[in-house]
Amino acid sequence: MNRYLWAVGSAAVHISAGEQVTERYTVVAPRIWQDIQPELPPEVPEQIGGNILPYLRLYPHRLHIPQVYGVCQVDESVVVLLENAPIDTNGELYPAITTMWTSASAVRQVYWLWQILELWTPLLEAGVASSLLIPDNLRVEGWCLRLRELYIDVAKDTNRELAAASTGNGASSSDSLEAGTASGARSTLLKPPMTASLKQLGECWASWCRKASVSVASQLQEIAEQLQAENPSLKAIAQSLNQLLIEQAARQPLRLQVAGATDTGPRHGHNEDSYYPTLADLPTDSNQLRDPLIPHLSIICDGIGGHEGGEVASQMAVQSIKLQVRALIAELTEDPEIMTPELVAQQLCAIIRVANNLIASCNDQQERESRRRMATTLILALQLPQVVKMADGQGNAHELYIASVGDSRAYWITPRYCQQLTVDDDVATREAKMGRSLYRAALKRPDAGALTQAVGTRDAELLRPTVRRFILEEDGLLLLCSDGLSDNDLVEKFSMDYPRDVFSGKLSLEAAVQALIDLANQKNGHDNTSVVLTYCAVSPQYPVVLNLGENPLGTTSYSFNLDAELAGSHQALESGEAEMDEERELAEVSSTKEWFKAIVGIIGVLLVLVSAGAALLTAQWLLNPDAFKQLRDRFFPVETLDNPQSKSEPPSNSDS
Repeated sequence: MNRYLWAVGSAAVHISAGEQVTERYTVVAPRIWQDIQPELPPEVPEQIGGNILPYLRLYPHRLHIPQVYGVCQVDESVVVLLENAPIDTNGELYPAITTMWTSASAVRQVYWLWQILELWTPLLEAGVASSLLIPDNLRVEGWCLRLRELYIDVAKDTNRELAAASTGNGASSSDSLEAGTASGARSTLLKPPMTASLKQLGECWASWCRKASVSVASQLQEIAEQLQAENPSLKAIAQSLNQLLIEQAARQPLRLQVAGATDTGPRHGHNEDSYYPTLADLPTDSNQLRDPLIPHLSIICDGIGGHEGGEVASQMAVQSIKLQVRALIAELTEDPEIMTPELVAQQLCAIIRVANNLIASCNDQQERESRRRMATTLILALQLPQVVKMADGQGNAHELYIASVGDSRAYWITPRYCQQLTVDDDVATREAKMGRSLYRAALKRPDAGALTQAVGTRDAELLRPTVRRFILEEDGLLLLCSDGLSDNDLVEKFSMDYPRDVFSGKLSLEAAVQALIDLANQKNGHDNTSVVLTYCAVSPQYPVVLNLGENPLGTTSYSFNLDAELAGSHQALESGEAEMDEERELAEVSSTKEWFKAIVGIIGVLLVLVSAGAALLTAQWLLNPDAFKQLRDRFFPVETLDNPQSKSEPPSNSDS
């Protein structure tokens, strides 16, 4: 699979589209390079310098921040190449936030700002918070905010010196930066570095908030003013922004449907995976009492420790988490106060640690040591059904919490994109986070995929679950899976077909789950595979008056056309044909469906009225023929009925 990379460095600016660099990279657009030999490892720097280190430190935020792919020597300069940059499959940058701002919904506008505020503290600690102050650097892929690159923060006096140097001798910004680097300032940026403060962030937001949706503009302007105040409270601002976010999200409907399955795989004799909900957990009819956890909670645990250990550990973890989350939901039902994201994250970490201690205690009782200790990975998704009360009603807050330990993953998938929501707890990730190695270089280690933590191996105080909060504000599929499916980037390669079919009703959720398991067995096959798929819909549903042969959800088997998929992907990359924007496409499809439903409804009403009128006239004729004759003569005079010419010929002067 060809990779599009973002080139950072002053030398990259002067290379035109169409040129080749070191016979390895083709420049497809300014600063967008394509690796035409992705099967070869990229060149890595001899030493990890200050301009590369922040990318590694921020690897846990890879959903929003690109990572260093490698470096390339161009003349006497070094160009840093970033992967996972906001570049689509056609080699084009995703739109800037300012480009999409006015056309975005109110909830999406607030959600983008919330993501910026979430990134502020970790980027400030890494010395790159100024990256959030440059609008053109902030790109959006649907709901998700993504940074094009990182900009190094500098002190105010350094900033003034660089600006003076740039204006004093006519040097370009890139030239001044190279001079600054020589004098100790750390940067490979193409714009003058800047300081980073909440006041500057507020000034940046203020210009956007004036153009925000009417329903949130005034509140956002107040938040922007709070950021610009003297000694602003980041916690208080976050609380205000979060309240506005969940209120806007709660105004949308929310429909959830879940399905899951597991498979031993072609090379294993037993299955160490456990998941929830199973087929037995799902209600078979509408009268059956529904578990309050369904469809809000989904779990996958991939057991470690063999037949006598892994199975037990994964089952213990699932059962323990179910009991504790059920108690959490019951507590939320009784307490009208909204639980903050920080408190929910603490609760979920505590729940996981309780499950950890149950397994660890069992290990101790059975005197299991070292590799004999049973454990499990864990990925759970909880759509927390908190009720937001507003002046004009109430609704679900649309919060989705993802908690993970190990290398089981969560993905958000739409017909337009596939986004990995979690980061693996393995050696390769640890080496990148510690700043010791580029991620791709660390993957060459023989122990690259070894887990650095799992549930049950050691005391809970040493366990560090990762918990993140998302907002469901678009239709999509939430996929939880074990590494039997996610290995070898299988989800990313084959994620475009089945979401569209599920959305259109051609494919049932159960059939989609089975198709993913079949895909894992065919293309990976080295491990057990477990999949839990949740269809999350927020778009409004419109009633259909007359059902004219609507097709039911498909329940037959479904398979991926692997050869066609790979050939299609390659052809799309080669030809560079731009795909339609997802939101425009879905809007057009939705609009067409709405017009069709409206027309069908009108036709249905007319048919009902005509049928009712005919029935009444027939009854009148049968029950009272004389009255029917009088009614007929009143509306259709005899001379008109007996003389067809009268319909087209005007009366003569003599008749008048």
